[in-house]
Order: sequence, then C-alpha cells, then structure tokens
Amino acid sequence: MSPPDGNSAAGAFELAAIGAGLAFEASLPAVQQAVAGGVVVVQAPPGTGKTTLVPPLLANLHARSGRVIVTQPRRLAARSAARRLAALDGTGLGGRVGYTVRGERQAGPGTLVEFVTPGILLRRLLADPGLDGTAAVVLDEVHERGLETDLLAGMLAEVRALRGDLTLVAMSATLDATRFAALLGDADGGGPAPVVGCPAVNYPLDVQWLPAPGARLDARGVTPAFLDHVAAAAADAHALALAADSGVDALVFLPGAREVSRVATSLRGRLGSGVDVLELHGQVAAAEQDRAVSGRGTGDPPRIIVSTDLAESSLTVPGVRLVVDSGLAREPRRDSGRGMSGLVTVSCSRASADQRAGRAARQGPGRVVRCYSQQAYGAAPAHVTPEINVADLAGAALTLACWGALRGKGLALPDVPPRLAMDDAVEVLRELGAVTGDGQVTAAGRVLATIPADPRLARALLDGGTSTGHRLAGEVVAALTGDYRAPAADLPRLLTQLRADKGPSGRRWAEESRRLAAIARRQETGSRALPATADGPEAVGVVVALAFPDRVARRVPGGGDAGQYLLTSGTRAGLPAGSTLAGHEWLAVAEVARAAGRDAAGTGAVIRAAGPLTAAMAETAASHLLADTVEAEFVAGRLSARRIRRLGSIVLSTTPVRPTAGQGRKAVAAALESDGLAALDWSAAAASLRRRLAFLHRQAGGPWPDVSDRALLDRLDEWLGPELEDLAAGKPVGAIDLAHPLRRLVPWPEAAKLDVLAPENLEVPSGSRIRIDYPEPGDTGAAPVVAVKLQECFGLAESPRLVDGRVPVLFHLLSPARRPLAVTDDLTSFWSGPYGQVRAEMRGRYPKHPWPEDPWTALATARTKQRK
Repeated sequence: MSPPDGNSAAGAFELAAIGAGLAFEASLPAVQQAVAGGVVVVQAPPGTGKTTLVPPLLANLHARSGRVIVTQPRRLAARSAARRLAALDGTGLGGRVGYTVRGERQAGPGTLVEFVTPGILLRRLLADPGLDGTAAVVLDEVHERGLETDLLAGMLAEVRALRGDLTLVAMSATLDATRFAALLGDADGGGPAPVVGCPAVNYPLDVQWLPAPGARLDARGVTPAFLDHVAAAAADAHALALAADSGVDALVFLPGAREVSRVATSLRGRLGSGVDVLELHGQVAAAEQDRAVSGRGTGDPPRIIVSTDLAESSLTVPGVRLVVDSGLAREPRRDSGRGMSGLVTVSCSRASADQRAGRAARQGPGRVVRCYSQQAYGAAPAHVTPEINVADLAGAALTLACWGALRGKGLALPDVPPRLAMDDAVEVLRELGAVTGDGQVTAAGRVLATIPADPRLARALLDGGTSTGHRLAGEVVAALTGDYRAPAADLPRLLTQLRADKGPSGRRWAEESRRLAAIARRQETGSRALPATADGPEAVGVVVALAFPDRVARRVPGGGDAGQYLLTSGTRAGLPAGSTLAGHEWLAVAEVARAAGRDAAGTGAVIRAAGPLTAAMAETAASHLLADTVEAEFVAGRLSARRIRRLGSIVLSTTPVRPTAGQGRKAVAAALESDGLAALDWSAAAASLRRRLAFLHRQAGGPWPDVSDRALLDRLDEWLGPELEDLAAGKPVGAIDLAHPLRRLVPWPEAAKLDVLAPENLEVPSGSRIRIDYPEPGDTGAAPVVAVKLQECFGLAESPRLVDGRVPVLFHLLSPARRPLAVTDDLTSFWSGPYGQVRAEMRGRYPKHPWPEDPWTALATARTKQRK
C-alpha cells in the first residue's frame, strides 16, 4: 500500500515528496487507518520523520474541517519543525505551514498546520474550550513528560468527549506510549487507543566510555573541569572521525545554555577556523538555530553542534555521525520545606542517553563518546521524572482552576498531582487573589492565566506597573522568565547588561519586555501596589517582592563577607562571594537554589538573583506576613514574655512585657507538653509520693490514680489547677509544693490507707526507720526496695509485704561500709543458707560488728559490738 495523500483536493500536501527517505513514511497507512477512530498514539524513535509526516497527513484528511495544531515542547522546536515542513512542501513559512510561540507568530487564515508550544495551546483552550476551527491536535514528544503537555492530554481528552469530530494524536519517542494509549482511549469511552509504531533504522553504533577524572557536579553546578573534559573529548573524537570521513559532523549534549556557550568557546579556541562550532539552545538567534539544524552545504567546513537536550528528540540535526554526551540534564525541582523551586542539573535518564546516542547512527555507522562511566549510566533513572511530580504547581493549579478541575479532580492525567505540592500551589493562588477560599477561580485569576508567566510574576507584572512603571515591571519579569543569569546574583546589574546588549539575546529580551509591559497596561490593577518608587535598584526589588513576598530577606548579623540572609519563609541563604548586593540590609530574592555543599555564606542554599529593598518596601510588599504578638515562655521554672514584631520568620523588634494570665497559662502548658513534668520542680517529698501512688495504681488499680506523665498531663487542670494559676501569675516553680496537688487526686477514705498500703518508711528490728524506695512511675517491673545494713535485720524472720501482703519488699542487705552483700525478697531462705557464706567472708573484714551464728535470735543493732 502506497503512502496515502488523503483527498485529491487542490492544496493537499504531497506526502510522497515530503516523506522521501524518511523511515516513518512506511507507517503512514497504519496511521491513516488507526486515526479513523479519532485517537491514535504514535511511537517512533527520533529522526524517523513522525513530526514531519503525521501533521500533513492529518491536514489532508481534514482539509475541509479545520486546522491541525501540533505542540512542540520548546519554541525552538516549534519554529524548526514548521520551517522544515514548509520547506519540504515548497511553500513559504506562515502560509500552509506556520507556527506560534510566545511573542512570535508566523501563521495566517490559510494555515493548515500550525506548530505551537504547549503553553500557547493551553491559553487557547481556556479562551475557547471547544477549539472551534481546529480539526486535529497532535501532542508531540509526550515522553518528555512536560507539565503543560500532561495537562493538555487530560484537557483534550475532555474536549474530545464533547467533540467527537476532533482527532487527537499523541506521539512518543520512547516505549512508554502505552500509558497515553490507555489514558486517551479510556477517556474516549473505549479501550486503549491504537498504537502505531515505526522500527528504528539505526546503523551500527560504537559506544566509548570516557569518564572525567573529577566530579561532574559541585555545589555551584557543572564544574569547569568537567566542561573542559567534554570540550577536549569532543575535539579529539571529531578529529579522529574526520581522519576517516571528512563528512562527519558532531553533536555535543550539555544541560544548559551557559554550559553550551562555555564548551563552544573552548572548542573554537582549540580548533580554530577549520571547524564550524555552532550553538543550539533557546537563546540563540533564529538564523543561528536554522544554521545548526540545517545540513552542511557543499564546500562548508566540518561542524560541531553544541546543544542542550533540544537535539535529543525535538530536533533532527542532519549529518551527525558522532555524539559526545555529558550525561547531564536540567530538571525542575521543588523544595517545599525551604520555599525553593527551579531547575537543577542531574544525571539524564537512560532513555535520554539512548536517544542522544541514537542520533549518531541515523545516516550510517556512528559513534558516541559518553563522558561518564558505565556505572553512572546504570545508576541513572530509566525514564525522565514527570515534571508534575517535582515542579512548582502554581501555574498548573491556576490552569486547572480555570478549567473547572480544581486540584485536577475529575481530570484524567498521566500522573496525579502530588497532594502536598498542589495544596501549596492553591494556597499561593489564594494569597494572589486568583482563587477564592473554596478554590473557585476569580476574575483576577482568569486575567493572570492569560499572562505567559508564573502566576506570581504575572501578579507582580500587573501590580508593579503602578509602583515602578510598566516598562520596568516588564523588564524584570522578562529577565526572570528567560534563561539569564544575574552576575553575582545582582538582578539590577543584569538589567543594565541586557539594556546594553544589542545582540540577539538583548533584542529578544527587549521585545519580550515591551510585550509584557503592553499586557500590564491593558490590565491595570493596583491591588497590591506599593507607593510610587523612584527608578533605581530598589525599584527592581519592588517588582520581585510583589511576586515573591515569601522571599523578602534580611541580612543576618555576622553572616560573613558574602552575606547571609534570612527569608520570610524561614530559609537561610547566602549570596555568592563578591556580590555587590552584600551591603544591603534588605533583599527581594527572585531565585534561590539548594546547594549540594555549602555556599559562600555557609548555608545550604544560595541566592541566584535578587534586588535590594528598603525596610518600608519590604514590610509593604509582604504586609500579609506582618505579625505583632506577645510570646510568653516558661523556661527553667520562670515565666517571661516579649512583644515580638515579625515579617514572616524575620524578627523586626522585640520588647520585654508582662504576660497576661492567659498568656502565662498557655506558656506553662506548652512547656509541660514539650518538656513533660520535668518542667516542674519536684521536691523529694513530692517525688516520693508520686512513686508510691504509681506503685499502688499498678498493684491495686482504681481508685488509686494513674500518675504517669501522660495521665498527669491530660488532667493538668484537675490536679494542678490552682498551682497553674500561680505559675501563670509569675510565681516561681520552686515555691510550689507538688505533694499537695497529688494528694488531691486520692479519694477519701482511701487516702487514709496510703501509709498502710504503701508506707514511706519501714521499721526494721534495730528500731531504725528505713526509707522504702518505690520504682519510678514508668518502671512497671521493679519492686519496692529497702537498703539497710544486714546487722539491723537480725531476728526478722520473713520479708515484710506491702499492699495487704501482695508485694514483698526487696532487701538490699549492706555491709557496715554500706556496700551490697545480698539482694533478696525472702529473708527466711537467706538466713537459712547464703548468710553462712556471707558471715564467713565478712567477720574477718569487719571484726567490730556482730556476725552471729544464729541470726534468728541475735539482737539487731545499728552499732558495733559492745565493749566488755
């Protein structure tokens, strides 16, 4: 069966011409057959042509019913895919094939296939849930498990349930397609959606392991030594490949734009003009991106393309027969405990590593140099971590609320959002005024959802315009949403650099700034605006503080030269060494990241971007975090209180005050709950009484009270009521005798039996009254003990028993020097047997003390022998 060209109407895509030489061309008949059911999942390795062929096939099948929308996870991928299909179709970009990404659109009324980023389609869905004029949607690269793509899968499944004519296709480069087949098929009312595959057409691939001698990562990210190792490996491997085949191009994978730039610069220095070193990432100008993803022209020098994971599956770079892989990737991470989220550098998954390696064997035998060990590869996760499981969910929560699926309830998603992360996200939206107390989206929330930025930055964009001017608010938000690094965390300094940058990066930032400023002007709101602020570094801090009031920070005294700050969230973070912000008392922190080791200020977190603030600005921006409280505490038996004014976790001022009775009671109760009954001053008499009562409760039960720690804490008011009032009024704990409140727990007439059933002392034959040591309340297995000199017990034939004869006293019989000789609760047996051996050993050592042969009739005494 030949590849289908769909209907024969004028304007149909010539699939045979477009798909010439592409492996996926053979799978088109299967796609056409499967798509008749409305939902299909395509599974094919990178480079086989699925992104190039499936959209025009769908356009041919739906030529009279609407447009085909194709999502790509990145702007660069959307632009590149649109340019490639338009070129193969022989039409101009923006005609039959177009694209729309943030701040840029090349599409018109006659566009049949439009490539977009997931965020663009999400906002279209919220504005037009029926997607009028759209005949089919293709979700490409679903295996990357991007948060917005996952949301689209669930939302589009609901749209299809209402619009049976909407065709839905999900495309994956890895073997996890069955998850989406089940999700989309079940939502369609049937079984799993059909999966159309395409076998890989890889040629033989030689794998070389070339781990660096040192670590790939340290506390600050990718180490410079490792980047030098990657550059050297790429230069050497490419030179070796060129010696055998001058047509070999190389592709180098690194985690981010900064690493790409550094390695590319190093390669240019190593190789000179004989090799064309190109960069491929989101900040590269469109013309340079086109050069990287286009094939080498006749007479052009060999190429090394240094790329982020853009070229892993989203883009195909022709001519590549050598891949050099750092084995690293950027993934979002969220730390709820310290209020931090952002991108972190981690080892890429094994699936990603395999996709990268496969790029070298698409057009002939290839080679991959992995700059890490086989052990590191084996220890890596099998697949990429779904972004919904690790990212900040504020934006997703707002989208779901606008869709009517608060927290994702009722929406079939590939993974259920983590409950704690979603709770935190909804709370953020409440603080922003984006949702009501019961989670319903507000009018302000719908406005924020239209702005292509984190809801907090969107709120700051709108509110900051009143305080700082729309232009500056747009500039700050554009800098924070782009992949720019503030030098030494100094955000105002970054803006100065961007304003002076006339290159592609600066122009792109300026265009985005103007676009955001225009949005702010159209949506005037001043609900959280600060008083008008003069231009300057503090104005930058104002915008950041409006976005992240939980990251307003104050310098910690003694924080070192680099500057250590305490955020209102309670996180401590340090500035990089040498930061020009270190002298400021107050900062508004835009980005704070966990550090694998310790940053320059000795904390476990490092500030990546911030702007200065005044104290007044800080309090106004985070006014909802202001608290003025009296805090009483009961420590070391004394009550004290201070009036504390706080901004979140930051103490602004503290003043000693006299606590009220209620505050005192709470402080005493809190100390008892925290430290237990040890917070009270137990006299010897009170402690002894408590042990006796515990002993009786254990042996006889009620009505003898339970005086364990937990029982007494649960009945504080009952047994310690008046004394608690005294403590709450400031009476020292040492002035309170706890024996009296303990006796109140014993009912009458049982109280009269206490000294009979569990006497405090035991009178022995010598006439001495020896204290009985009762076990501690929690010691359930111990017996009451009498420690007494052996000579004082002569004539005591049987061991005394307590609690109406139930429990024998355990005697610790002591030598004249009060060292233990024997332990027994059966004196009868002791006198009859072991005593003889004790007598034989001790009479010579203590000759002045009596050691009679007959202890039964001997006179008990606490003294030495009488002199004759």
